[in-house]
Amino acid sequence: MFGFERLNLWKKSMSFVEEIYKISKSFPKEETFGVKMQIRRASISIVLNIAEGSGRKSKKEFSHFLTMAYGSLCEVISLLKICLTQKYISNKVYIKLYEKGEEIAKMLSGTKSKIFHSQLSTLNSKYKTSISQLSTLNSKLK
Repeated sequence: MFGFERLNLWKKSMSFVEEIYKISKSFPKEETFGVKMQIRRASISIVLNIAEGSGRKSKKEFSHFLTMAYGSLCEVISLLKICLTQKYISNKVYIKLYEKGEEIAKMLSGTKSKIFHSQLSTLNSKYKTSISQLSTLNSKLK
């Protein structure tokens, strides 16, 4: 099993993709290469960025890919609004998917926050070690 498959964020996003595919099946034929494909690609991009980012070597890179996933999520939400105004989906479906999008956005933000605090903790540890080494060196020089 790959690491990203254990992430609740990835699992929730996969479920979101499945729902996007389900609702987009009923879009008008003229939207086959328009909104239908765009909303599917954007939803897939969320999942792919989470997976790719988790596979990167640094937390900074992972954070970058989470930012990209958030951008794709915003694209999906905008496309859902278009689908609502064009009456491709009902208000009930829109609200349901919008709320799921909000959950994913919170999870993305929370994951980025954990990464940031982890990096901060690492820097703080390195800083304390450097101060300790400088103090030791300073006392030896006296």
